[in-house]
Amino acid sequence: MTAVSPTFHHKLSELLRFIYPDHDADALTAQVIEAFWPAGTHMRKRSRMPGNNLWSEHDAVLITYGNSIVDGEHKPLDLLHDFLLNNLKGVVNGVHILPFFPYTSDDGFAVTDYRMVNPQLGEWTDINRIAADFHLMSDLVLNHVSSQGKWFNDYRQGKAPYDHFFFEAAPDDDLSATVRPRTTPLLRKVDTTSGPRHVWCTFSHDQIDLNFRNPEVLMEMLRVIRLHIDNGVRTLRLDAVAFIWKELGTPSIHLPQTHAIVRLMRLLCDFTTETIILLTETNVPKAENLSYFGNRNEAHAVYNFPLPPLILHAMMSGSARYLNRWQSGMPPAQLGCAYLNFTASHDGIGMRPAEGVLPQDEITKMIETVQQIGGLVSMRTLPDGTQSPYELNTTFFDAMTRTFEDDDDKKIDRFLCSQTIVMSLEGIPAFYIHSLLATPNDHEQVRHRGMSRAINRHKWDYPALLELLAEEHSDQSIVLTEMSRRIKLRARQSAFHPNATQFTLALDERVFGLWRQSLDRDQSIFALHNVSGDEVFIAPWSINLIEDEDWIDILNGEKIEATDEPFTLSPYQCRWITNRVR
Repeated sequence: MTAVSPTFHHKLSELLRFIYPDHDADALTAQVIEAFWPAGTHMRKRSRMPGNNLWSEHDAVLITYGNSIVDGEHKPLDLLHDFLLNNLKGVVNGVHILPFFPYTSDDGFAVTDYRMVNPQLGEWTDINRIAADFHLMSDLVLNHVSSQGKWFNDYRQGKAPYDHFFFEAAPDDDLSATVRPRTTPLLRKVDTTSGPRHVWCTFSHDQIDLNFRNPEVLMEMLRVIRLHIDNGVRTLRLDAVAFIWKELGTPSIHLPQTHAIVRLMRLLCDFTTETIILLTETNVPKAENLSYFGNRNEAHAVYNFPLPPLILHAMMSGSARYLNRWQSGMPPAQLGCAYLNFTASHDGIGMRPAEGVLPQDEITKMIETVQQIGGLVSMRTLPDGTQSPYELNTTFFDAMTRTFEDDDDKKIDRFLCSQTIVMSLEGIPAFYIHSLLATPNDHEQVRHRGMSRAINRHKWDYPALLELLAEEHSDQSIVLTEMSRRIKLRARQSAFHPNATQFTLALDERVFGLWRQSLDRDQSIFALHNVSGDEVFIAPWSINLIEDEDWIDILNGEKIEATDEPFTLSPYQCRWITNRVR
């Protein structure tokens, strides 16, 4: 390993001194360096400085499970790679493969072995092949491990170092302030060689929370990160990171030590020879979510969690009122930071980020509409013991089946409009595989597995999927073809750089409008999205079209005149009006 920068050593020691005040900071610093840069690896001499060159308008991400495509014969990771090469090469350049390790529950998020690829999916060589062709994102499941994995079995047997790896509490402790994303009891009683213990379970009783108060837990996670990096991973998704530090009597979410651990990981990534991006997964209201940018020293990117419920509401209500209001109050990402924009993921549509943004009666309408189209609602327990909607469980494609008012034949148009909003916004767009494939709700899997989230985790039979994609008029063919066209078109526009200037336009309530301008100010794009089933007329002067420029809607090639004559937005139509066609 190369010599350690004095600046790096000082910053790392200070962070460790804050996180672990009762330990020798210098000794911990040496352990961190050894864990993250073992023999044969090297670190940069200087920190990588924050900037806008970690991403560009060419970036778009696919979110998928390793076995979202199966055929009963080939390794699912091989099938995924084949699908990517034959259908999405040149469309997306990034792939987020959800946990691909052996697990016992929660579709991968109860990990039994962090160092092994689930043999039902493939092996590390299959991960390496995908990483060679696409920017690979993996999940670092930080907060918890499987109750049936080696770590927890060794804990129960009192074997070092795992005998201090898990967070314990007592049933009579005051846990009333603890923030919960689930309705199951927080503590689980287990038998150990030292007698009965109660372990902390933020998510389920099969997912036992790690004790980051023990520095060896951090060291072990750093070794896991190094394994990911050595196998081609270039974006690390810090799953459930907000919960990793616990203090009895507190909410045990977003605690200062949690942010310090994220800063520590960012510091390490800034000194890696590989370019590594940290993405935090914090499905919480806006201010809490944005806090993970820190002062340009925590996450490089955060999920734009309010987007899914707000876009869903806009498409169902036919009004962009709340979406516009929220977006107008969103700050641009700091230098070296970016938003990850999406409408759907492997989880449901989180409702916590809508708190304080959507009125309760509008949330109630969304819930009722989702239930009318066959969707489900998952709840969480509040500190006072009552329950509140945590997420809506449905594919985003099926969520576009109807509006608050009625069913119609505009489902695909509504859906494409919702996804085009994601493409237009400041940030990096990400698309769940079941959005690109127009996957309907999988009620059979819900019945089979007894889990609401299974509705949005369909496994496509590959031959059947290819047949549908070959049918010109199938939902799958129409959606994937048009989504691919728009994503590729977006990639050519410098005004869609993730950090390009953005201004929310005050237009008709039925229109969500943005002005984007490239970093060099050469290209402007007015991105307009009619979220209603009505025709809407827009006056060119209302979006400040400059008269001596030629303006073209690059989505359909139509020339837009900078005159007093209004132009039309058809129901659910989107327009990207630009002065520089590329």
